[in-house]
Amino acid sequence: MADKPPLLERLAPRNLTEGVVERLATEIRNGRLAPGSRLPTEQELMNGLGVSRTVVREAISALRSEGLVVTRQGSGAFVATDASRVPFRIDANRSGSVADVLKVMELRLAIEVEAAALAAERASGQQMARIERALTAIDRAIARGEGAVKEDFDFHRSIANVTGNSHFAQFLEFLGRYVIPRQSIRLSQRTPAEQRRYLELIQREHRRIAGAIKARDPRRARSAMRAHLSNSLERYRRLAGQLKVAVVPPDVSRRHNG
Repeated sequence: MADKPPLLERLAPRNLTEGVVERLATEIRNGRLAPGSRLPTEQELMNGLGVSRTVVREAISALRSEGLVVTRQGSGAFVATDASRVPFRIDANRSGSVADVLKVMELRLAIEVEAAALAAERASGQQMARIERALTAIDRAIARGEGAVKEDFDFHRSIANVTGNSHFAQFLEFLGRYVIPRQSIRLSQRTPAEQRRYLELIQREHRRIAGAIKARDPRRARSAMRAHLSNSLERYRRLAGQLKVAVVPPDVSRRHNG
């Protein structure tokens, strides 16, 4: 009897949906499932991979959202004809390393520096008040001895909203936990007093950004945001080299801690 093709070999007992997605995506990217070709039926995938119908349907839905698969009513699922043109995304399941977090921070430099300048040009009095409220929320969280992660994210998001370009805010939402690295990375050996000093240092940088926006000085706002993000990059590079780093599991990633 001929060996089963790799596509229909049973999956190991882990996250089954993820396993089906990975298996099918590999077959598509390797060209073994050609553009425009029909995927095996639900029943064939269930039998071959040893998974339930629910798992198969969730996997097909995930592949469709990535642009790898299209579905046709009554005909089944097919490999997209332009499957090589997948949407940009950052895989949360590969996001654990400090290196990955730092790469995203570098990406933020290219986006948020200009966002700060646009905010300085466009912020209304009411919008500026929102930025200042976000700053106050950070102060209160620090005073309570908290990490101010959500509040930090809200501050950056308030600036993105003020640009008048919804794509800036949507991009920050997309990045999620990466916006505030201390959500993704737990740095041990830091006492409560050291943590507070660290947060107060960041807050001083935040105030310089907000002050430049309030003064309607795009050049100063750009410079202040660049300094803040560059300083954060340097701090995490240094801390990553000096301290033991513990990575937060991906399943807590959606609590926008910063």
